[in-house]
Amino acid sequence: METDSLDPEKLLQCPYDKNHQIRACRFPYHLIKCRKNHPDVASKLATCPFNARHQVPRAEISHHISSCDDRSCIEQDVVNQTRSLRQETLAESTWQCPPCDEDWDKDLWEQTSAPFVWGTTHYSDNNSPASNIVTEHKNNLASGMRVPKSLPYVLPWKNSKIVLLFSLC
Repeated sequence: METDSLDPEKLLQCPYDKNHQIRACRFPYHLIKCRKNHPDVASKLATCPFNARHQVPRAEISHHISSCDDRSCIEQDVVNQTRSLRQETLAESTWQCPPCDEDWDKDLWEQTSAPFVWGTTHYSDNNSPASNIVTEHKNNLASGMRVPKSLPYVLPWKNSKIVLLFSLC
């Protein structure tokens, strides 16, 4: 009875120690471990560029590369990708940018509204004689509240006691 090459329970022989028989599913992990334990053997082996599980003597690597079973899979993938790139011909786009009606410089000169200020509402009093010129500023704060004129010198979360507690952790 022939076992499947993809069977995870298949036993494989370790290239570093011929007495080691490892299940295929654990083989990559074992190779790393055994390579560290046997540096003298590792220096005499080369890794196949098509399958890192293939550790062959350095003198035989060129022969292995030309006859490796995994080479055909890699080459077939490369051929398939090349074919798909050739078949994908990019059609010229017929999309055109729509005409632009914006003139930011003109809009800047025609702008009559007041600049935006956070926390305030601008509105015009339509009953006044110069309704487009005079604007009244009203803030959205509750009565008795005022906007601070500057930021505090020390922010509450940058208290030195808190910093000391965090530095001790």
